Amino acid sequence: MSLPVVAVVGRPNVGKSTFFNRIVGNRLSIIEDTPGVTRDRIYAEAEWNGKRFALIDTGGIDPDTEDVIMAQMREQAVVAMEMADVIVFVTDVKEGLTPADREVALMLRRARAKVVLLANKADNAGTKGTPENLYDFYELGLGDPIPVSAANMTNLGDVLDEITLGLPESGAEEDDDAVKIAVIGKPNVGKSSFVNAILGEQRVIVSDIAGTTRDSIDTPFEIEGEKFVLIDTAGIRRKARVKESIEYYSTVRAIGAVERSDVCVLMIDAQDGVTDQDKRIAGIAHEAGKGIVIAVNKWDLIKKETGTLEEFEKRMEREMPFLGYAPIIFISVVRGQRLGNVMNAVRAAAENRSMRIPTGELNSLVQDAVMMHAPPSDKGKRMKIYYATQVGIRPPLFSFQINSRKLLHFSYSRYLENRIREAYGFGGTSIKFVFREKADKRA
Repeated sequence: MSLPVVAVVGRPNVGKSTFFNRIVGNRLSIIEDTPGVTRDRIYAEAEWNGKRFALIDTGGIDPDTEDVIMAQMREQAVVAMEMADVIVFVTDVKEGLTPADREVALMLRRARAKVVLLANKADNAGTKGTPENLYDFYELGLGDPIPVSAANMTNLGDVLDEITLGLPESGAEEDDDAVKIAVIGKPNVGKSSFVNAILGEQRVIVSDIAGTTRDSIDTPFEIEGEKFVLIDTAGIRRKARVKESIEYYSTVRAIGAVERSDVCVLMIDAQDGVTDQDKRIAGIAHEAGKGIVIAVNKWDLIKKETGTLEEFEKRMEREMPFLGYAPIIFISVVRGQRLGNVMNAVRAAAENRSMRIPTGELNSLVQDAVMMHAPPSDKGKRMKIYYATQVGIRPPLFSFQINSRKLLHFSYSRYLENRIREAYGFGGTSIKFVFREKADKRA
């Protein structure tokens, strides 16, 4: 299921990141920290009044010149217009309306998405009347400006109400039988060539259909009667000549594709190895609970010696330990090497995401695991596992009833995961755990 997207835009130093962090930090975020995941604070999932959405921050830009400021603001607005269901346009009511605000507003008036206009830094909003300069923002033609103070959390509830009023329902799957594949990775890693090779050389293309509001192209195709949909993310290109922002925008655009996919093919350039951007994109797919297959492209360009492949795998495990479940396939798109292996791994990952373990078998496995390695204890009190059951799929979700969450340690959760994987595999997919105390009635 894909989430609607809310993008936060505006010129530098108006409080975009403060607004983002207040929303996420106010315990609205539903993403938990996972050890080993390199996360970027530009993205989080949030919920308000029962509506979930993906929140994207376009902050963090520190350009050198006014020209670069304008170029990056235009690019931010373009990205938001392409992929957002709701755009939050943040301005600074203390500084007042600026030419940069007017330029972005001109673009946003053409957007299909709903625009919510914030007049930030209205520190006395609601206590001392209307902030000075507020009425100037009506000139932008984007509706009523909402005076807020992100720093003081003033009127943020009203803003979230307005945002969620404009959100569509979480997207239903277009074809439940088709495995949706997002090809993700940094620019120039070979995504477009991979997509073309899979569609053009191997299989019959059923048709081309328009994608979601993100304007991506979904291409259904079949392999031996099995249905797939490729979500093409290869169109990640710089529209503005802003070198500093290329990694940011490729990451943002990957988010929409990941949300809509079942399995992600994470493409890595063998010549570059694992970069920080690779880690960010991998972390997004991992946290979203998607199936993941790692395709190391341009392997034909690497000088081979004894153990070259094994050493590369070890480096990847060190750099991205949270993806230990993801198969690694060394390919050459140009030479057509091992592309079929990637698709076989995608099929396996999709099947494993839907795997269910009978409750009886699961509890027998957990009991054996406890006997082999006792749960942690503190001051003479030991954690006990009373019962375990699988409560969800895609990704597999397991619930454990225990006596005390305070006694639980991450290492023991990882131990249980390893035992489950030893018995059932679950290759290509993350598995999630939730631990509840015996008297805890909360979900």
